[in-house]
Amino acid sequence: MAKPPATTTLVLCCLLAVAAAAAATWIGHDDQQDNDVSTYIVHVMPAHAPRLATHRIARDHYAPFLCELLLPPHVARPPPRLLYSYAHAATGFAARLTARQAAHLEAHPCVAAVVRDEAYELHTTLSSSFLRLSPSSGLQAESNSATDAVIAVINSTMRPSYQTRLCPQHRLLPFVANLVGAKMFYEGYERASGKPINETEDSKSPLDTTGHGTHSAAIAAGSPVSDANLFGLANGVAKGTAPGARIAVYKVCWKMGCFGSDVVAGMDEAIADGVDVISLSLAVNRKRTFAQDPTAISGFNAVRKGIVVVASAGSGGPKESTVTNTAPWLLTVGASSMNRQFQTIVVLGDGQTFSGTSLYLGDTDGSMKSLVFGGFAGSAACEIGKLDATKVAGKIVLCEAGQALDAEKGVAVAQAGGFGVIVSSRSSYGEYAKATAHLIPGTTVPNAAALEILRYMARTPYPVGKILFFGTVLSSSPRIASFSARGPSLAAPEILKPDLVAPGVSILAAWSGLVSPTELDVDTRRVKFNILSGTSAACPHVSGVAALLKMARPSWTPAMIMSALTTTAGLDPGLVYDAGVDDYLDVLCALGYSDEDIVGIFLRDGTITNCSTRASTTVADLNRASISVAVKAYGDDITVRRTVRNVGGSVDAVYTVGGVPPPGTQLRIRPSKLVFDAEHQTRTYDVVIRTVSSGSFDEYTHGSIVWSDGAHKVRSPIAVTWPPSQSAAVAAI
Repeated sequence: MAKPPATTTLVLCCLLAVAAAAAATWIGHDDQQDNDVSTYIVHVMPAHAPRLATHRIARDHYAPFLCELLLPPHVARPPPRLLYSYAHAATGFAARLTARQAAHLEAHPCVAAVVRDEAYELHTTLSSSFLRLSPSSGLQAESNSATDAVIAVINSTMRPSYQTRLCPQHRLLPFVANLVGAKMFYEGYERASGKPINETEDSKSPLDTTGHGTHSAAIAAGSPVSDANLFGLANGVAKGTAPGARIAVYKVCWKMGCFGSDVVAGMDEAIADGVDVISLSLAVNRKRTFAQDPTAISGFNAVRKGIVVVASAGSGGPKESTVTNTAPWLLTVGASSMNRQFQTIVVLGDGQTFSGTSLYLGDTDGSMKSLVFGGFAGSAACEIGKLDATKVAGKIVLCEAGQALDAEKGVAVAQAGGFGVIVSSRSSYGEYAKATAHLIPGTTVPNAAALEILRYMARTPYPVGKILFFGTVLSSSPRIASFSARGPSLAAPEILKPDLVAPGVSILAAWSGLVSPTELDVDTRRVKFNILSGTSAACPHVSGVAALLKMARPSWTPAMIMSALTTTAGLDPGLVYDAGVDDYLDVLCALGYSDEDIVGIFLRDGTITNCSTRASTTVADLNRASISVAVKAYGDDITVRRTVRNVGGSVDAVYTVGGVPPPGTQLRIRPSKLVFDAEHQTRTYDVVIRTVSSGSFDEYTHGSIVWSDGAHKVRSPIAVTWPPSQSAAVAAI
């Protein structure tokens, strides 16, 4: 019998190897006998990718491709395991590889980059009215509540009580139910954990067993539900920000977290499904560059398809440079409070009172109880099993921040026989305190209040106190949440991030019935709604508004929608700033990415770019509503250019400019008047930022410019970063 051609033999061997690897059990050779096997995302140069962008074709292509590249004996074992092929969010695949195999692939000319998989961090009755959204007027009425929009929620999917219909068409068609599809992705998670998903703890299905995805999705879209509340708190009508929009959920997060290879697979599927908005309440390590960030790469390809990608900023605040999801094509959302709180008052025996917050509304007799500091009873942070019952029984225990969730501290006190708990917030959070659904009478107070309570206890022989619960109070003024991540961006300081803030403190929304409101196993309570805080709650608010705006303005690009949301709260912006793929390529060139990186990692369709032939621009010149510059030397003049489009009600409009220069600078805007008519619907202006000596200021200073035609006010924030030595020197003048 004649021997088959060498190429045929190669393909057959490769297919057999991959098939064997795919069929291997968890006790198989590849993961158990080689300790440095990890999941890697491999970006393939477009010329070596399949021509047709379908998952089946891509998988059939990359299986022999992977084996062919790993044919040399020193990298052939253990056989690679193909986890995902990517056809829309990225060009390439995810596979289980050794470090040596990954390095071998990265050195090959047909591979653009190899990035090791990494864990992601998971980052409402009043909020719709707080955002001034009404079904009878404004954007919600104009968009018909975004009835034709589909919002993709990349998270842990939704609770089982929602109706689920999978839609096989390229475009997810609207059904009567808000939920039109649910899919799951777990290959990266299982390989990272080293074992299959434990189905006694986590449903290996699109069902939400953590609650996080249900909460996020219900904020973005959902029909009105009356009498929504948590233990009677925040009672009212709950509805999604875009009540008529459809939700397609892509479950990429599981009990112990989320991984980039699964996130890219979910986004890949969402792009293929033709969604309108992608909502991402999660993020990878903020220190990664855009070329190393799977979300940035997938988001780039989504935006190229006209999809608005909204992402949470992260909850690492108030420290600087903690913001995540900072690619300029992503709409990055921080968190603010609303004009609502769940108030408590701690009353001490000497008459002092301190405000706090709590989601507890159970029985309390209102009498004074003895107080004890957890540190004098075995554990300052009130860790479970470490409190001395003889010192805690019947008392209210003061616990310091950290070591455990606030709800766990209450459990620790209860298990030791305590009556109640007062938890200190972090010192860095200032006046902010997080509301918790305690199982016993409990509250969280700002750190300064906790210190005063501790001082009272130290000077009083028999300290006593009580906690009064006032429930829902509509009185506090909105402010930026202390936990909301701050800029500047590590990947590109000249891209001002976050782009905007939205309600993210104590947000009521739907909850999974498979997990308690505290997410603790000892908590047997089950609820239909829960109250959570985080930029993960802020993000879906903006996703919903983006869906409304996209349906009301179907010709607008993602950048125009981003501009409208960042320049005005009224959503009738008057002027918008637009940017497209070519502008983002200028940014990547300005950041120093090579042509090969840009083509191989970001441009998945074979488009060629040459940074050397592009006009010389800086990152700060990207046509965004915000302006961020870095001063290199005192006395510099920095000029940035912007172009605006008139989208107001009148073709003929005249805008004049005003503003407030950041401390340490003078502003000059050229021209100072923009005149629009039928033939000129776009106008360009320059902002000259002159650094001057004007007294003391910090390393970061802020100002703004505002264009107005009398009916619209279009505000652009300006941020200036000063060299540490320079700001100190000027501060000394």
